[in-house]
Amino acid sequence: MSPVLKTVQTTLSLNKLSSSNYPRKEKKLLQHGSCSFPINNVQLSFRGGFEVVSNVNRSHKEKTCLYDEGELEALPHVQTLREFPREELVAKVVMVRFDSTILLGEKLDLSSQSASKALYTIKYLHECGAKVILMSEWSRKINPKLLDAQAVADILSSVLQLNVIALRCISCKSPLRREDLQKADIFLLENLSEYKEEVANCSKFAELLSSEVDILVNDSFCQSHKVLASTVGVARFCYASMAGFSFEENLHQLKKIAKTKKKPYLAVIGGGNLKRNAAALQFLASRCDALVFVGQMSFQIMSALGHSIPTNLVERDAHKAALDIVQFAHDKNVLMSYPKDFWCTNQHLPTELEVFPAHGVSASWLPVDLGPRSLEEIYSLVTNSKKIIWIGPVKFSSSKPCTVGTSKLAQMLCKQSQCECEITIVGSTARKVIKNESNSLSSFNVLENASVVWEFLKEQKLPGVMSLDRAYPFEIDWSVAYHDASQPLVVDIGSGNGLFIMGMAQNRKDLNFLGLEINGKLVRRCLDSVHQSGIRNASESSPCCFGHMCRYFIGSNATTTFRSIVSSYPGELVLVSVQCPNPDFNKPENRWSMLQRSLIEAVADLLASKGKVFLQSDVEAVAMRMKEQFLQYGKGKLHLSHDQYNIRINGNAWLEENPFGIHSDWEQHVIDRGAPMYRLMLSKSTGS
Repeated sequence: MSPVLKTVQTTLSLNKLSSSNYPRKEKKLLQHGSCSFPINNVQLSFRGGFEVVSNVNRSHKEKTCLYDEGELEALPHVQTLREFPREELVAKVVMVRFDSTILLGEKLDLSSQSASKALYTIKYLHECGAKVILMSEWSRKINPKLLDAQAVADILSSVLQLNVIALRCISCKSPLRREDLQKADIFLLENLSEYKEEVANCSKFAELLSSEVDILVNDSFCQSHKVLASTVGVARFCYASMAGFSFEENLHQLKKIAKTKKKPYLAVIGGGNLKRNAAALQFLASRCDALVFVGQMSFQIMSALGHSIPTNLVERDAHKAALDIVQFAHDKNVLMSYPKDFWCTNQHLPTELEVFPAHGVSASWLPVDLGPRSLEEIYSLVTNSKKIIWIGPVKFSSSKPCTVGTSKLAQMLCKQSQCECEITIVGSTARKVIKNESNSLSSFNVLENASVVWEFLKEQKLPGVMSLDRAYPFEIDWSVAYHDASQPLVVDIGSGNGLFIMGMAQNRKDLNFLGLEINGKLVRRCLDSVHQSGIRNASESSPCCFGHMCRYFIGSNATTTFRSIVSSYPGELVLVSVQCPNPDFNKPENRWSMLQRSLIEAVADLLASKGKVFLQSDVEAVAMRMKEQFLQYGKGKLHLSHDQYNIRINGNAWLEENPFGIHSDWEQHVIDRGAPMYRLMLSKSTGS
């Protein structure tokens, strides 16, 4: 315990200053009286000076943050099982949405990274002492042995070397009971593909799936582009939702696609549907140095470039989209390569094959594979590249993919992978071909579900990713952020305009202050206010506002990032405040409500002994709900400081005055119109 915490318990005496904790109409700074409240035996008499967060240490976490602000919103840094505290998994009921195509295939490749990580997710949870409930969809198409849930449970038991029990609760529409979980440690729910409520993301179905569940671990990355009850819906009813080890690895590979540090960057693009994938092609053109078309889309590109192409080979209503892509690539100085010749089959004599130049295919002949000139040009581009992505099959008609051209392309990539070239393979077909040519995928980044990647390239938000909790993507160098990082810390959750934090910090030098605010505009406003105040400190000569982190304010969703941010702070956390949250945020059905169980548990865990939690709202129902949630989810570590309550409203005891003497602008507005504020203070038990 720091020396500050050992001092005689005194009181806080402050001049009141207007502040804001969520964006409402701004008011001028107002002076008010003062009052007092003891904070964790820390002498709180504010006398000027404050600390600023002015630098962020770029760590291994930052390596996954490769985009500008807009792209981060499309693919945010999410909470992962790897980063979640092991001790928080003990005795918890954890639901794992696993990928059946990985674990239930007819031939499980235990040497593959995807299979090993998928298995490790389940084993890791079991080793941590969690009760594990598995769920997925499966079909006999991927394995004829998948007759029913019991057969799948037997297969999983064999693979995991752990006993998996099949449960029948979905078909019976009977919620899972805690006593059911005493029979074993790992359970399997019924086949989700048999229930239409799964693809409809039915709320009642999701609630049934998640009965008695504490935590959701999504390890089915291949379903990320879909809105499913088992991924998106269930997350609403669990207090924590995170990515499993397999999901995390796939997400990491996906983010790599947009990174452009390695040049030249080549995109090999197969398949069709140019109009549907136009946005994705523009994304690739904005990142890559060359686009090589090796599929049906090449005909559309050739047509847009003015070549005469048979109408049966050109996609309807896609000409304008193709023209836009060609123009966009030209403006970006991006090379566009398309086949110069084809192997063609005679439509009347299918066994006859002949090579035709791309612009001279006879009417009775149909392109079926890449010609020798095309392969030579592709080889030249591949051998000069340092980064390559291959997405879409080498296919020019409705027939099967071109086996010779696909094989030749795979051979080129395998050879180039030995030359320090970063290569990403997208799609199960490409994965199989590469493995046949090299017998190993260790030199490649592999993403098996092309649909997910296409959606990402279109810059669409992936529902399966967006439903997961957020994690703060940077490690903070607290020794640079604060002059003395060993001092006790005060955190204001939902710091808004930051006036509460600045008002307190302006009069104290023995405490550090941190504001967490989800609204980036308000975070930037805080920076402006600090600059206008003219206050400086030793760290301000080299300010850093990386990732919306400005001085002692961090732009982040504290609901899910509080633990990852505050747990690394070297000093003690002595005060956490939540003031006037928007009432809409406190509706139970709102997934992103401010006071989620995970946040409250994190506060209870990280708060120092005798540390305080200050809660207030002008809406009694909100204040009551905050009080109930902190007492319910505080793990028995938090209790009300009854001796300071001196007013009763509707039979409930509240603090009559703000114990810190600093009002937010909304609080002052409420007081001015004669309405009551509902305030309470909780304290962490000694020895908790």
